[in-house]
Amino acid sequence: MGSLGSVGYLVVNTLGGLYILAILLRFMLQVARADFYNPFTQAIVKVTDPSVKLFRRFIPGYRGFDFASLVLALLAQCIATTLLIFFSGFAIPSVGLIVSWSSVGLLSFILNIYFWAMIISIVSSFIAPFSRHPGLVLVRQLTEPIMEPFRRLLPSMGGLDFSPIFVFLALQIMRVVLIDPMGVNTRVVLGI
Repeated sequence: MGSLGSVGYLVVNTLGGLYILAILLRFMLQVARADFYNPFTQAIVKVTDPSVKLFRRFIPGYRGFDFASLVLALLAQCIATTLLIFFSGFAIPSVGLIVSWSSVGLLSFILNIYFWAMIISIVSSFIAPFSRHPGLVLVRQLTEPIMEPFRRLLPSMGGLDFSPIFVFLALQIMRVVLIDPMGVNTRVVLGI
């Protein structure tokens, strides 16, 4: 890979990763029923709205799931994966392989988002437990739906919340079962 390939790889990896992150956050925040009037949510919507509106013409939503966002994220991931493969100097594989790698990359991206949101939520609960900062409120709204089932299963522990431990365990199990066996090259797929 020459210097032009390195620059192209860096640009696609950074900008493509940020754009796919915004699209996935838009989808995940809609599923979590997060506050639409949060300034961070508004920024995510403004960044992704032009392309999502285009896809909504053909792909309708269903019961609060914005499938247009998911299809857009998959398409952006496929394009980014193809460009990363090209800039890395590898031969472009078949379309089916790119789509399957991109699907695994999106799933890994979602697991990473939840992992880091959980870390932020845990640290902020110790540092600023009653903070109303819009970013922290959004992180709590994002993580609450995945922590709630574990909170219902676990008995009360005198004010201690052990549900994050089980969420981390579930995220790692999903990674081991769904992502690791695919053998995707982490250099050419965003999110892994």
